[in-house]
Amino acid sequence: MSLQERLVSGDVRALARLMTYAENNDPEATRVIKGLYDKTGGAYVIGITGPPGAGKSTLTGKLTKALRDCGKTIGIIAVDPTSPFTGGAILGDRIRMQDLFTDPGVFIRSMGTRGHLGGLSRATQTAVRLLDIFGKDYIFIETVGVGQSEVDIVKTADTVVMVMMPGLGDDIQAIKAGIMEIGDVFAINKADLDGADRTKIEIEMMLDLNENKEWRPPISKVVAVDNFGIDDLLEKIQSHRDYLQSSGELASRRLRNTKQELVSLVSDRVMEFILKKSDKGFTVDDLVERIVSKDMDIYTAADEILSRIKE
Repeated sequence: MSLQERLVSGDVRALARLMTYAENNDPEATRVIKGLYDKTGGAYVIGITGPPGAGKSTLTGKLTKALRDCGKTIGIIAVDPTSPFTGGAILGDRIRMQDLFTDPGVFIRSMGTRGHLGGLSRATQTAVRLLDIFGKDYIFIETVGVGQSEVDIVKTADTVVMVMMPGLGDDIQAIKAGIMEIGDVFAINKADLDGADRTKIEIEMMLDLNENKEWRPPISKVVAVDNFGIDDLLEKIQSHRDYLQSSGELASRRLRNTKQELVSLVSDRVMEFILKKSDKGFTVDDLVERIVSKDMDIYTAADEILSRIKE
């Protein structure tokens, strides 16, 4: 059987191999997806994001177990920091989800960022499509936890869960721009610690500034390690899904995300072409040297590159 046939038939090894191809930018992964693209769109994608130390991995594990109790199958993409020695994921997230490894209804894959900014791996979207084709009901994407620049998840997930925790030592965390604005549901993890109520009030104040939105993100207080508040959080996630479907926003969101992904894909390929293109009298390095030596301005150099692409 081909990899394409094995993926559709539920072969976990084929899925794992294609994930590896995706991370290594092997065209085999995209070839398989091209042949099975009509089978995508069935999975519901949930992004789990927030600052480091908020307990995203533990929370993801508990939500997964709750959905498994409902008979749902789950795919988890845990984006970990990249090892400076091997270039692979450090695997911290998988260590915290060890008890899920033996569940045949759960597939976990760690991916290193490999220098990609925004909290995700460059291969994340490809991995999501592979899990979707494989037939997973829900796909969790746990971001690396890089801080205020971690906004790429909103371009991929249907529902974004923003995980916060009390006692981070930053009283204005709830009114910062950036990642605080992308949350569809807020979870205050480690809510048994002092300051949980204050954190909830700060988030509510931030939400008050955006009353023009049709959907007001709800807030759940949870203690993931004790499984406290998980059902309530899951209900709020489901409520957001119901809202997206009933309002037509789910289709609009996926349309918008697909457009952004297409533009990004074309941009990456054009840049790859530019960096690899080298003919007589033209290299990007030559242009850079001329710009630095003031023989050419950077705008003219950009025009030069674009003119070469048109040739």
